[in-house]
Amino acid sequence: MANIGIDLGTTHSLVAAVMSGKSRCMLDEDGNVLLPSAVHYDDEGALVSVGWPALERVGKAGGHTFTSVKRFMGRGPAEVADEAALLHYPLADDDRVVRFAVGSKQITPVEVSAEILKELAVIAEECLMGKPTGAVITVPAYFDDAQRQATRDAGKIAGLEVLRLLNEPTAAALAYGLQSGRDGVKVAVYDLGGGTFDISILELDDGVFQVLSTAGDTHLGGDDFDQALAAVLLRQANLADPDGLNFRRAIRAAEAAKRELTDAESATISVELAGQQVEAGIDRATFEALIQPIVARTGAACRQALSDADLTAADIDEVVLVGGSTRVPLVRQYVAELFETTPHTDLNPDQVVAVGAAMQADILSGVSDLSDELLLLDVIPLSLGLEVMGGVVERLIPRCSTIPATASQTFTTHVDGQTSVDIHIVQGEREMVRDNRSLGRFKLTGLPHLPAGLARIKVEFTVDADGILRVSADEEFTGNSADIQVQPSYGLEEEEIEQMLEDAIDNAETDVDERLLIEARVEAEGVLAALEKALRDDTDMLQGNENEVITSVASALHEAMAAQDRKRIGDLTHKLDEVSAPFAQRRIERDLTLALEGRNTDDVATHLGMG
Repeated sequence: MANIGIDLGTTHSLVAAVMSGKSRCMLDEDGNVLLPSAVHYDDEGALVSVGWPALERVGKAGGHTFTSVKRFMGRGPAEVADEAALLHYPLADDDRVVRFAVGSKQITPVEVSAEILKELAVIAEECLMGKPTGAVITVPAYFDDAQRQATRDAGKIAGLEVLRLLNEPTAAALAYGLQSGRDGVKVAVYDLGGGTFDISILELDDGVFQVLSTAGDTHLGGDDFDQALAAVLLRQANLADPDGLNFRRAIRAAEAAKRELTDAESATISVELAGQQVEAGIDRATFEALIQPIVARTGAACRQALSDADLTAADIDEVVLVGGSTRVPLVRQYVAELFETTPHTDLNPDQVVAVGAAMQADILSGVSDLSDELLLLDVIPLSLGLEVMGGVVERLIPRCSTIPATASQTFTTHVDGQTSVDIHIVQGEREMVRDNRSLGRFKLTGLPHLPAGLARIKVEFTVDADGILRVSADEEFTGNSADIQVQPSYGLEEEEIEQMLEDAIDNAETDVDERLLIEARVEAEGVLAALEKALRDDTDMLQGNENEVITSVASALHEAMAAQDRKRIGDLTHKLDEVSAPFAQRRIERDLTLALEGRNTDDVATHLGMG
């Protein structure tokens, strides 16, 4: 079977594979390429739906729908407290790992992401007619070690063999480079997604994709555009402190308006907030004034990346746009002015990362028809080092170092007779440990009783192709050593991951049955609600014994739902569609007649009780 490439995004996710020599994004059963990165749980914490059905639950009462969970990956509870409060995500009392409290359960961002990955794997399996062999999953270039490890853990829990974590801009450049066939060009990949921003400067030459520099912000993206516009709607509704339901409704309405303003000069927003219908017209100029400060924040990272690569904007040959948020006209205008060139838009910004990931996955299969001589030289986004005396950081691997990378340094003791040392690993660019990200700690014991300054302790950092760090320490006199693959301070313990895997295997059949039952109930509830409204509004259009037949089947469906009989729920839902079809057809024909009589759509809507 084939390897797959996955773009695990903040707003949407995609899966792709190389088929017949061409990288293609795969469609779900409804023909959608994009899968919303949304997961819905009921009030007791049971998984209900993933993707489009989950997204439909946003802004509706009952259960908890998690979106933009990528912003929580690999981060600590204190770091995400404000974001969680803004999105009304209930945090459990844990000072080490972010856990959402849903009913009696606690659900981590890693588990939510794993559900999205499982859904993508199902789409791939249906398209490939078999389980994928392995997966390349993309991550923002500016993800730190903790965030990368969290992504790899999500893949593991989803049952995927994660072959490689690939930086999103590098994946985009891979797709662009192989399709353009050009060598010797310097490319800026400007990647603005739903929740993260990356800028990478690459040089493509003779099959070598070398990342010269990277910068970005893992907390900046289209979600911020939505929140800026939603704030206007909430102010108009006099909701200074909206609850989660109203906030999410405002966000969804704002996102729809943002998409409309991509092509139109104005949009009308209509949303129910706190029992009142809020109507607002917004033009593109007003929207651009709202988001201009957010877009401008990307400029600092772009200038930093150019400086790190020792280049100017004039040295850049091509600018590739990645991420759905680059469709916003103001973003394209800003990028064109910043780099003094028109951005390259031949590739679909939503799909280019997944396409590149699939290419890399195919190359890793060892039987690829793509370039045999392709070499990816990526870089580490943030410096890696350890704590030394006085809380100062000693950097071993500076940022923008090409990976894989290895660096070592020899240290000594500071106390006579010291028999152990604590090694504290940090990531970041600040000089003091307290201002950087703590990645983990381990202890080297068994040191000889020597005066201070005589022990020789060699510490070696190794970063693999995924950007995952391993640290080892050796004492030269005794040969004692210790090493760890860094488990981030805010990551799940290996035992937790293994338990999640065991639970998933042990309960696989039960979980599937429960999910199918819930999906059947949700579909049935939708059919019943629509039919009951139609019967109330158009009783006079029923013929013969239709009312008795429809009512009888509907009653049986209610009984099946109460009895939790999934097969009977499905059968009766289908039967209810069949017996009500003639009634539904007459209503459609009536509506068409009204429209042909010259009534406008508002009149028809009023007649149908929709106005």
